[in-house]
Amino acid sequence: MRIAFLAAPEGVEQIELTDPWQAVMDAAGAPRLVSTKPGRIQAYHHLDKADAFAVDEDVDTARTGDFDGLVLPGGVANPDFLRTDDRAVAFVKAFFDAGKPVAAICHAPWTLVEADVVRGRTLTSWPSLRTDIRNAGGTWVDEEVKVCTAGPNTLVTSRKPADLKAFCAAALAEFRKAAGA
Repeated sequence: MRIAFLAAPEGVEQIELTDPWQAVMDAAGAPRLVSTKPGRIQAYHHLDKADAFAVDEDVDTARTGDFDGLVLPGGVANPDFLRTDDRAVAFVKAFFDAGKPVAAICHAPWTLVEADVVRGRTLTSWPSLRTDIRNAGGTWVDEEVKVCTAGPNTLVTSRKPADLKAFCAAALAEFRKAAGA
């Protein structure tokens, strides 16, 4: 089970990266950090700098076909940076086009809105994205975790770090199915 984790060079919420990453590792999976630039990304604890993490691949070399699923961690700045990068948006959209599961938490659905993949889908997020999701044709719900199969792939979403346990469990279940495990 190879899972891509897409993060901008700066602004990812650390726990929304590290908890799903550890869940994939605990399930004998292989997480890979993909970013828009090689080198390292800077994570945050809300607005305070946290740890830096080495990038495994950039979006120019990473191929959707090499992965069984995609995790989009949140953080306010992270998806805002990603949605302004056409390569990152195309990378995300390619998972939907390929029918591969995508898991997005907190503010991460902003990138999904930019990729135009929420139309007809039901998802959750940090509450401030509610209007953006609705304006993009999605249905927003206030739930700990939402698994939506009404589209070309399975979409797993959660609202915030407090939802991480449910988010990781639901995402892993979908990634295992995709990997045939």
